This record gives sequence, C-alpha cells and structure tokens, in this order.
Amino acid sequence: MRPNRRSFIRCASLAAAGNVLGLRPFGALNALAQSATDYKALVCVFLYGGNDANNTFIPYDTAGYNSYANIRGPLAIAQNQLLPLTPLPNFALNPNLPDLQTLFNNKNAAIVANVGTLVAPTTKAQYQANQSLPSNLFSHPDQQLEWQNASQSAAAPTGWAGRIADTLNTSYNPNGQVPMITSVAGDTLFCNGSASTPVSVSPGNLGAAACSESTTECGARLATAQALLSFDTGLTLVQADDTITSNAYNYSKILTAATSSVPKLQTVFPANNGLAAQLAQIAQIIQVRAALGVSRQIFFAGIGNFDTHSDQIAQQSALLAQISPALAAFYQATQELGVASNVTTFTMSDFSRTYQPNSNTGSDHAWGSHHFVIGGAVKGGQMYGTFPTLALGGPDDSGSNGRWVPTTGSMQYAATLAQWFGVSAAQLPAIFPNIGSFATNNLGFV
Repeated sequence: MRPNRRSFIRCASLAAAGNVLGLRPFGALNALAQSATDYKALVCVFLYGGNDANNTFIPYDTAGYNSYANIRGPLAIAQNQLLPLTPLPNFALNPNLPDLQTLFNNKNAAIVANVGTLVAPTTKAQYQANQSLPSNLFSHPDQQLEWQNASQSAAAPTGWAGRIADTLNTSYNPNGQVPMITSVAGDTLFCNGSASTPVSVSPGNLGAAACSESTTECGARLATAQALLSFDTGLTLVQADDTITSNAYNYSKILTAATSSVPKLQTVFPANNGLAAQLAQIAQIIQVRAALGVSRQIFFAGIGNFDTHSDQIAQQSALLAQISPALAAFYQATQELGVASNVTTFTMSDFSRTYQPNSNTGSDHAWGSHHFVIGGAVKGGQMYGTFPTLALGGPDDSGSNGRWVPTTGSMQYAATLAQWFGVSAAQLPAIFPNIGSFATNNLGFV
C-alpha cells in the first residue's frame, strides 16, 4: 500500500518515542465505546488479496451447478460438499462456512452480490471502451485503497470511515474519551479522516505501556519516551505526530482501566485464529462502551492472504475455515452484550477472482465480488444486488475469462451501511463524492 502523510508522521513519532519504550508501532494504541441507548457500531473485515467469491457463494440448482463445475474444472467443489441456503435454494456456500450458513438461514446474515469499485454504473461495452473506469483495476494496492476510500481513485487521501467520523463525531461523540474509529489490523486508509484521527490496538494488548521487562526498566523507558515527546523539535510533522503518540498513551490508560473493571465475556472465541483474536478485542471494547462515552464506533479488522494464484482450494479453504467460526463467535458476543441489533459486520476485499482457473490450479485477479453482512439489524436470509451470468465471454464478463463487471458499486454498499449508522441523505455527497452517479444509494439490506 502506498504511504500517505499520516502514515509517515505516525511512523516518525513511534520510532522516536514508542521504540524507546519497547513498543512495536501501533502495538498498544486505541479503542472505542459508547454510552447507552442510541449505540451503533460498524465492523469491517477486510479479506486481503482478493477472495474468490465464485467459490464462496455457488450455484446449487442442477443447471447452475453443472455449468459451474464444467467451467471451474479443478477449482470446482463437489456439489454434495456444499452447504445449501434454505431461503435461497438455488445457492449454497463453501463447505468451510458452516457458521455463516447458520447465520444466513437464521436470517442474521445477508449476501450482496457482484459488488465492485465503480465510478458510475458500467456495462461491459463501456468497460471495453474504457469509459469512466476506476483507476488501475486488478491491482492489489489500488483496489484495496479504492474499496477503503470509496472514491474510485487510489489517490484520494481519506477513507470513507474517516470521512464518516469527520461528519458525525461532534454530533454523536461529544464527550467520547477515545476516537470514533479503531483498527485492530494496523494503519489503514479506511480509518483516516481529514479532521479525525483513528487509533490502532494490538489485540490482547490494550495496555501496551506494560513492557516485558522489569517494572524499573519499563518505568525508565516510559519516562524517556514521554520526555522525548515534550521536546520542541521545530518540525511541524513530527510535532503533530508527537501529539498523536501522547494521545495514544492516554488511550491506552483509558482502555486498560475500562476493560479491567468488567468481567470476561463468556463467549468463547476460536483459539489460534488471528481474525478471532481481533474480533474478540473489538467485542471487549464494545463491552465498555458506557465507560468510554462513545455512541458511535467503527472498527477495522483484516485477514489474508487470499491471493490464490496457485493451490487455491487448500489455501482458500484454510482461510474460510478461520473466518466462519470467528464471525459466528463475534455475533454471539454481541448477543451476550445485548447489542446484536446495534452492531453490523461486513466484508470487503480487493476484488474477486477469474471464473476460469489458471494453469496452476489457482485463479487470477478479477473484479465484481460477493460480500457478507451480519447483524441483528440486517434483513438477512436474502441476496441483494444482481447475481452475474456465469458464462465466459457472457454479458457480465469484462473479457473472456470470467472477470464480472460489477452490477453494484462498492460506494452504494458503503453508503447503505453509512445511512444505517446515522449519515443523512444530505451528508452522503461529502462522504461519497460520486454517489449521485448511482440511481440507488441504499440497497436496503440493513
């Protein structure tokens, strides 16, 4: 991912102060929370590398499956292994997603079909004529940035979550002790606003000021680091980041104090599962929302690597087998906390992958993909958007190997989530500059 200004100043400050303390960059920073009745949270789970949606959400009717098996060849999953979706009898899920099958069949999850980065509604003919297309399609770093900034140009400096925070923070979090946005997966464009700053948390280590050495040595490191932060360097960027880092120490103290005062959640998250650890940390922060005084929160989590150019079946199966129980445990945790209808979790990814396999039993970079939305407020058990015609060279194929031209823009997907979160119709254009190019700005899944 391309470095941006905020990434530079954060790294500069953490190198000066955090390294003295013995902390890894972004290792012990932030969190969020809220205080009571009008609480809402969005939780983004980014599938880095481009998840193959064609082997995630699969035709199950006889004609659809036979066509799938014929074209996908070595990537096709046996029909008797697929997990049928009761409300959508013509579709099934990958066999490694049993928990998502249950959530969908219980109407706590929905699927949004053929979503991708778009500047405006685009047809196959317009794509082939190179008309109004997002920049650098099929490029991992560019498409990751464009999903996160919803501007369809990798050059946009802020993310759509950051712009939501810019817009809503004063209204919803006037007394918040921590920022609206937190990441448990490092520094990302998604979280960056113009006027608001996110914080990063290392899962399981909110109080990062607790280093691994003796109390005396840790205290000396902390004192030295904080002394460095007080120096007037005369450099604007470094001074600005010193403020960010000082805030990080404060957030660490606030979060540690808040989370240490509540009982451990009863929900059991899967062990040895990185995504589960991230989501468990998010659940713990949501648990102390009242103490933190924040009524709106946005969280960012991530897992990779879905860049399956070879040996795809084994690689994707292992990753989906982590995602399914992690998402189910998180939903269970929101039920335990009494906020299942107040927390909406959704997936994003660089892109999907070609329907036609490559010569290495893998698949290559594509475009339109299918995504999950989970939560008690979700109008689940349904597919939203338009499922593509799965034919090489067909009406939805941008070329001849199964790169589906999206029928729903990622901006529409994001705008639907934003409106549920509290963004008004009048505020949408400030957050999603091209939303007026689409006839629909709310897909109705939540």
